[in-house]
Amino acid sequence: MSTRWQQSDRPRGEDYDARWKRLAASGASVHGEADLIEALLREGGGTRVLDAGCGTGRVAIELAARGFDVVGLDADPTMLETARAKAPRLRWIEADLVDTDDHLDETFDVVALPGNVMIFLDRGTEAAVVAALARRLAPGGLLVAGFQLGTGRLTLDRYDEITATAGLELVDRWATWDRQPYDGGDYAVSLHRLTCSR
Repeated sequence: MSTRWQQSDRPRGEDYDARWKRLAASGASVHGEADLIEALLREGGGTRVLDAGCGTGRVAIELAARGFDVVGLDADPTMLETARAKAPRLRWIEADLVDTDDHLDETFDVVALPGNVMIFLDRGTEAAVVAALARRLAPGGLLVAGFQLGTGRLTLDRYDEITATAGLELVDRWATWDRQPYDGGDYAVSLHRLTCSR
């Protein structure tokens, strides 16, 4: 199955990475997602992360450098080629997120969906993807996702319905990865916890 990301003309691989390199060179922080995920892991005593829709590995590589056990999963082979070149020792899996169960049997303390992953899924697959990712969470594990909101995109109400159906409850929601309060803007970072037993 191809995703809306794969059907787009957005930069891939090294071209995609170049944007983040320019931002880092300008002095901007490019590790907000990793900062939040690290804080969540430390608060909960976890160590294992699934970077779902990992792209070129920016978040996964940073978390691994901080000592966490990270697996990156993405459907785009060009993005993963760049990730593997940067961090060949990390575990990178090429797969559609809806097929997560076919490629992983272990569980994670945090499953992360940074980088607008949810809005690049094929329409109608969001619930199946969230359900598959919820099955990869350890008991009490966290799903954290940040994505843009807007006309024709996944709404927070629909996202909360999808997560609830997958056995997840909303813990918090922020406007940014540095936990700025969400006030109804056009971007949200949502944190859900697995509550059902499998």
